[in-house]
Amino acid sequence: MSDPIRAIVALGNPGAEHVSDRHNVGFRLADRLADRWRVSPAVERKFKGELARHGMGDATVWLLKPLTFMNKSGEAVQPLCAFHKIAPESVLVVHDDLDLPAGTARLKQSGGHGGHNGLRDITRVIGSQYRRLRLGIGHPGDSARVLSHVLGTPAPDERIEIDNAINAGIAALEVVLDKGWDHGAQQLNSRKAS
Repeated sequence: MSDPIRAIVALGNPGAEHVSDRHNVGFRLADRLADRWRVSPAVERKFKGELARHGMGDATVWLLKPLTFMNKSGEAVQPLCAFHKIAPESVLVVHDDLDLPAGTARLKQSGGHGGHNGLRDITRVIGSQYRRLRLGIGHPGDSARVLSHVLGTPAPDERIEIDNAINAGIAALEVVLDKGWDHGAQQLNSRKAS
């Protein structure tokens, strides 16, 4: 049996100018999850982010939105893990993924950073054994257009697909927390994009 998830870290960039960015799908998932769980994230300076607690005792899951900007996400994750004694295997990072089409969501056990600056920084401070919820935003088809793509706003039809993937990701996370990693991963990874 795999280690239970004790922290969900949702990646994005702080500030009103980034709210609609493709890069901020992690933040959008965290906001919906907080509403669903009826928890109110508060800014915690020592964790450099917005933090909420769901559950009690051994069933506690921390929901963190780093406010460090994407490329310094590890600066929020490391103190959370150290303070609450959370092993990397019990951390799940929610992030945008260029390699998946918009509307696709996948759970992944561990791995490389795939060029994602947020994952690169988290890997730098806690290693690569954390889990991931990958939310597809599609690739623009040209590496020169990647930056403007991730920092751009999806078209309305693409936004609907991404929102559906976020909802599917939340449903799978709740299965993971209730029944275990394998059940949630099977549910989400066998889902077809909308």
